[in-house]
Amino acid sequence: MTALEESMAFDLETSRRTFLKAVGGAVLISAPAAPQLVVPEPPGRKLGWAIVGLGRLAINQILPAFAKCEKSRVTALVSGDPDKAGKLAARYGVDPKNIYNYANYDSVRENPAVDVIYIALPNGMHAEYTIRGARAGKHILSEKPMANTPRDCEEMIDASRKAGRKLMVAYRVRYEPFNQAMIKLAGSRDLGAIKVIVSDHGFNIGDPAQWRLKKDLAGGGSLMDIGIYALQATRYITGEEPVEVNAMQYSTPGDPRFKEVEETVNFQLRYPSGVLAQCTSSYGYSGQNRYRVVTERGWFELEPATSYTNLKMRVGRAGSIEERTMPQIDHFAAEMDHFSDCIMNAKEPLTPGQEGLRDLRIMMAIYEAARSGRTVRLS
Repeated sequence: MTALEESMAFDLETSRRTFLKAVGGAVLISAPAAPQLVVPEPPGRKLGWAIVGLGRLAINQILPAFAKCEKSRVTALVSGDPDKAGKLAARYGVDPKNIYNYANYDSVRENPAVDVIYIALPNGMHAEYTIRGARAGKHILSEKPMANTPRDCEEMIDASRKAGRKLMVAYRVRYEPFNQAMIKLAGSRDLGAIKVIVSDHGFNIGDPAQWRLKKDLAGGGSLMDIGIYALQATRYITGEEPVEVNAMQYSTPGDPRFKEVEETVNFQLRYPSGVLAQCTSSYGYSGQNRYRVVTERGWFELEPATSYTNLKMRVGRAGSIEERTMPQIDHFAAEMDHFSDCIMNAKEPLTPGQEGLRDLRIMMAIYEAARSGRTVRLS
């Protein structure tokens, strides 16, 4: 499964209306803040994880990744489909009493086998289930994008802070060797100062009825789904925050897939050091998944840049091109073990909630620049 296929990663099998009916009017329940105690962890201990949402990403990537984890194990499942949950529980050794639905989700509070909750639901549901999970006294890993709006992100951060629990965003490529090597090479200035970053991510999306093409569930179109990879790359490669953005967007007239969300977004970012970034995301063209960094004395790139496997890094200088090899690891196992380690050892995760909030604020500025046709300056 390629990174481009990640766009199909969440298999929401019911409509929003059916989902809300299944929830049965569940409400957010306040609970006293749980103190975060730092105690030595015995060697080999694994934290217990609950997976919320059993779509394709959970089935094909998250659940299999636990076999490669050293500090994390799956101990609970949350789903609106009891048959699916039961079969997956049997496959992964989850006690049937640790299967929850969306209505009784809050009762995970009483389950000491669950330390961490992984929110693998559509974007528009991240905020509610993060807040409910934090109020139940659990640490939260939320899929990207963190939420549909900056306000939702702020409420997620606030709920976790009040509960004394950690919140991390699942930017999985930040935990794998190739993307880490890009960051290291950029920071070394071995090829001189960075001048331009080009990042393209695109594929042809399918079924018009899928949740990724529904504004209330997805928050937006290709920008929110895969354009966020381009944005993240420019931020972590420069180590800076952009100061202004320009953008254009386009959707093919009459295409039933793009009645609610955009097909293609092209955006440009300017960074304080003078680095210019040119980025594109699209649901309407095939097979783009790359970062390229152009410097004073050469260039370096990842292509593919965000696939689950087979990432490739090339470095060019003085007429030569070098392909660099690194371990191909399970991104999901790496990010989950990172978060478990942070929880067990009272450390801040590499991609905390504040990181997701920054991205949402910039993406909202990109949409504003595209709507207005004007440069949007960022504070």
